[in-house]
Amino acid sequence: MDTLLLSEVLKGLFRDMAFKKKLHLCRPGNAPIEIETHRTKDKVRVELSGPSDLERGVRQLLAQKVSGTQVGIWLLVPEHLRLGTWDLLKAWSGMPDERVEPRLAMQLINESALCVNGIRMKRSLSQRGFELANGLPFIATDPAIHELLDSHGVAEAERLQIALGKVRQTFGHFKGKTIILDPHRMKSYSKRQMVRRQKDKESSPAKMAQTFFVLDADTQQPLCFTTASSARTVTQATPELLTLASSILKLNGERPLALADNEHYSRELFQWVSSHSPFDLLVPMPYNASVLRSIHALPSEAFHRHWAGYATAKQPYSMVRSEDGPYYQFIQRSGERPQDYDFKAFLCTCDRDEVEDLSVHYPERWHIEEFFKNDEALGWHRAGTMNLNIRCGQMTMALIAQATCSMMRQRLGSPVNQWDASHLGKDLFRGLEGDIRVKHDTIVITYYNAPNADLMKKHYEHLPQKLTSEGVKPTIPWLYDFKLDFRFK
Repeated sequence: MDTLLLSEVLKGLFRDMAFKKKLHLCRPGNAPIEIETHRTKDKVRVELSGPSDLERGVRQLLAQKVSGTQVGIWLLVPEHLRLGTWDLLKAWSGMPDERVEPRLAMQLINESALCVNGIRMKRSLSQRGFELANGLPFIATDPAIHELLDSHGVAEAERLQIALGKVRQTFGHFKGKTIILDPHRMKSYSKRQMVRRQKDKESSPAKMAQTFFVLDADTQQPLCFTTASSARTVTQATPELLTLASSILKLNGERPLALADNEHYSRELFQWVSSHSPFDLLVPMPYNASVLRSIHALPSEAFHRHWAGYATAKQPYSMVRSEDGPYYQFIQRSGERPQDYDFKAFLCTCDRDEVEDLSVHYPERWHIEEFFKNDEALGWHRAGTMNLNIRCGQMTMALIAQATCSMMRQRLGSPVNQWDASHLGKDLFRGLEGDIRVKHDTIVITYYNAPNADLMKKHYEHLPQKLTSEGVKPTIPWLYDFKLDFRFK
């Protein structure tokens, strides 16, 4: 995408955003900005983190030869430039290029890409190669990161998701024809009194931190998510989730199909979707007495045979005590002989092609399970805190990490495009031996053990020229406008 075009898109997205909280306002007068940092495995030190302090520290490190095994994270920098990550972080934090706050957010994004639990506490990121990639001369501690996240509310994180989603939309990351809704629950060890829920049908009820995701079924890319307390139900969370999704997608008068499991079968949710949402909703119906009666009341001639062992029927259906509707019941029948018939019923908010929806679209719902399996290590597999500001902020940064990792996978192609997040983090971001040098106005990263070096050379060597040809400004704003290039030996 042309850099000027991207800039204009972001200006439009953030023009009306009122999330301008600033950490420095909590500090009296012109007091120096201080950040708690890790210096060694066991030593924590408070560092001055004003603009001049940061620039001096970064330039001093760049003047040295920096070597280590954490420099693989620099491979994501080109994708950050293409995506416009820095502009997103500045708008979210309300801070300009030279401030520490967007750099702390960049640290959090890159930490997510590494897929390492408790990375700051375990001190697995002590090497300067990682620190510099964030535009910092240090690694901030958990309290420093949490202070930043807690200073921005859930609504601000959701607006950042919308901005990210609209940028991704311009790249064609979403088709927007079929979306998948799914609650994602993470076991919590909080001492709070909480509603206990099942993670799945086989598990026992336990304390859960809840998130609710939307996935584009065609591209298998996440649009957005919401976080909630354990007390919030799917019926309560879904309207907010669909509102977020509708703010991202360019619908152009179309009504995309939203696929969900039977937990979303509720009168209140169907009423809201049919009355207030630009989506159609399709969910399985429970096998209760009312549903079974409606199925068995259909004569055999109501079913249309489409291929061997598969037939469908469709009829208007009114939910008990519902003021809206009627909705439409889709029924699929498997089996060739009456004694072998097996029925499954679905409810849709409107009249659609039931054959396409049941045989093509609804099976796509399992893509969201594949997404969690492949990418949850980025930041959706555990809940470190029940503070919703911190959780939502951290997971939103993980969403940005997922976007850049996905872009990188597609750019490199096979076999990298088949790697899950953990594999990518282990073999590329945490597994490459390299060093960092500065040559004139360019930071040069040299790798010595890169897998498939010829493929990497094709996409990363002579990077400034490649970015310029794509209409992307090749300078790195959080690294004082240095350019970046790579070598593979």
